[in-house]
Amino acid sequence: MDRLTSMAVFIKAVDLGSFSAAAQALEMSPQLVGKHVQGIEQRLGVRLLNRTTRRQSLTDFGRTFYERARGILAEVEAAEMMAAETLAMPTGRLRVNAPVSFGMHTLAPRLPEFMQRYPHVAVELSLSNRSVDLIDEGYDVVFRVGALSDSGLIARSLAPYRLVLCAAPGYLEGRPALRSPLDLRQHECLGFSHTELRTHWTFDGPEGRIVVPVTSRLMVDHGEPLMCAALAGLGIMLQPLELVREALADGRLIRLLPAYEAPTRPMHVLYAPDRRITPKLRSFLDFTVSTFGPQSASSGRTCSGPRNF
Repeated sequence: MDRLTSMAVFIKAVDLGSFSAAAQALEMSPQLVGKHVQGIEQRLGVRLLNRTTRRQSLTDFGRTFYERARGILAEVEAAEMMAAETLAMPTGRLRVNAPVSFGMHTLAPRLPEFMQRYPHVAVELSLSNRSVDLIDEGYDVVFRVGALSDSGLIARSLAPYRLVLCAAPGYLEGRPALRSPLDLRQHECLGFSHTELRTHWTFDGPEGRIVVPVTSRLMVDHGEPLMCAALAGLGIMLQPLELVREALADGRLIRLLPAYEAPTRPMHVLYAPDRRITPKLRSFLDFTVSTFGPQSASSGRTCSGPRNF
């Protein structure tokens, strides 16, 4: 006899108090119920139930086995539910939060692909550079740049965030030459008020790591205003490649100190731990990792699986 079926019959007999009641609930004969229970006892070599013509009761071992068997069947049911949900059609509203520059220049242009692929999913996208609380603020998914804190969420690794040092040709005319990051101390640096970029910029180059303190007449909490300031010739900025890529390509900005790279910053997509991830969430996570993950066409690296942090 199938072991899981026998376990289910045994649990039903215990829950309902008799073989006859279990037989009626399971639509089988009391004799077959008895065979399932006896089969377990013979296989284990231990009695599970003390039975008389009027009542039945669990033995000490039977009580322990009953609890463990319930747990096993619950896990099997959860696994089967997960498989069923995988096959279900993604539907419902998905609330997503992302940093502003990434959201505007990377996520938003690709989001229509996801929505066309899953027409029954509605997306509510919020862009902000503050660290939102996924649980308290009711988000399904958040994108986060930088080192992760220990929050109990689950993280999927994406391609790292690359920062580029650049300025407009008009700003560079007549300014001191830039040969090393330390020369930035003689220049106007456009400040980003989030993270460590507010007070110092870090570069890796031929001499190793160099940390340069920066001061800024202009301090902004979004990359787009800094872009406007840089294009107007107000100074040098250190911002994500996705923000400045087009301006670098058409010459409105010039990349500076190419021998010195700002350290990449890790980027992750985060979601709350849940035994049963909904189809809409799973579809978005799969889309995100395939589109923006380290293994995507733009990076050519291997993507790591989910991890708690």
